[in-house]
Amino acid sequence: MSKNYWLFKAEPHIYGIEHLAAAPDKIGRWDGIRNYQARNFLRDQVALNDEVFIYHSSCKNVGIVGTAKIVKTAYPDPTQFNPESDYYDPKSTHENPRWVSVDIQLQKTFPRILLLAELKQQLALQDMVLLKQSRLSTQPVTKAEWKFILSLF
Repeated sequence: MSKNYWLFKAEPHIYGIEHLAAAPDKIGRWDGIRNYQARNFLRDQVALNDEVFIYHSSCKNVGIVGTAKIVKTAYPDPTQFNPESDYYDPKSTHENPRWVSVDIQLQKTFPRILLLAELKQQLALQDMVLLKQSRLSTQPVTKAEWKFILSLF
């Protein structure tokens, strides 16, 4: 089975790469995804040991900040059941959960942020999902895009 590559967007003030780096064994739950297309990727395609770019969004310096790998595949997102959570979904039940989480483990923090503006300048990335469907929080990355982005460091 071939490895898949992904880009996961995070708002660093909520859960960014620094939070992941501070977690026990640098493993964290990727939760709070409330877009059906992103959920379907997490539920149906994200696999154990897939590699992930961590991308900081909704902040001053938007861009890729590091990499992680999938260490636990899709399971019901516990935040959907918690009325105190911003991600609570009253239509979701334990018998029929609507949302999933995965666990990721930090692999590398980049020495600098690979800014969105720099990504947009790269001809090799012109078809990247990030540059065409920028609001999607979980998105596939091709192997060629993955290798090219890593070559920028």
